[in-house]
Amino acid sequence: MEILFTHTLKISDYFKPTPALEIIPEWYKKLESYFTGEKKPHIDPKHKTTATVKRCMPVFDAITAGYIFYTPVDVYVEQINNTPYYSWPAGDALGFHPIEQVGNHPLNNGFDYPKWNNPWAIKTPKGYSVLVLPPLHRESVFTILEGIVDTDTYTAPINFPFVLNDIKYEGMIPAGTPIAQIIPFKRENWVMKIGGEKEKNEVEKINLAIVSKYFDRYKTLFRQTKEYK
Repeated sequence: MEILFTHTLKISDYFKPTPALEIIPEWYKKLESYFTGEKKPHIDPKHKTTATVKRCMPVFDAITAGYIFYTPVDVYVEQINNTPYYSWPAGDALGFHPIEQVGNHPLNNGFDYPKWNNPWAIKTPKGYSVLVLPPLHRESVFTILEGIVDTDTYTAPINFPFVLNDIKYEGMIPAGTPIAQIIPFKRENWVMKIGGEKEKNEVEKINLAIVSKYFDRYKTLFRQTKEYK
């Protein structure tokens, strides 16, 4: 499948979207795979393994899923009369939503919502949408509002409303800061059901397989490869 990104606004196109795999977070790179420094069972039977979260494939798959979008210009945040103000060198980098639009949303912090004016339009094949998330397992001074967009029919740029994690933050948000993680997925209709004895037996088989190994259980027995290029 192909996902197409097209630059459409009069904002720098220097910071192009990239596969998330290309910018693994520094904390993850620096973390040891085994907290004792050795790949061996832990002396305490309660722990069983010395593997860290770096060996957890669901975390790795989340970090590397989809594509990362970036801030196109520097944005400086300063506090004036206990209110955050934003400035940037050129272009329409930010827009704003009045606080009344978000009502009692959990991220409502009492101030108007700034939004990153994303210069990149997204187009996916017919039947595919994108899940828009804050970059997963990454530190940031702001958090965008999550959403799902049907980018096979809506192919204009998607902007990213956000809030400061610390409303009193003051400082530079450099150009090239990750804004959002875009994960394409196929739209399908789903019906919820509750499993019975057959499903319980399947779970038991999985549990028996898992306890046969000390390390890389999920990776070697169950994980399926995902690619985003």
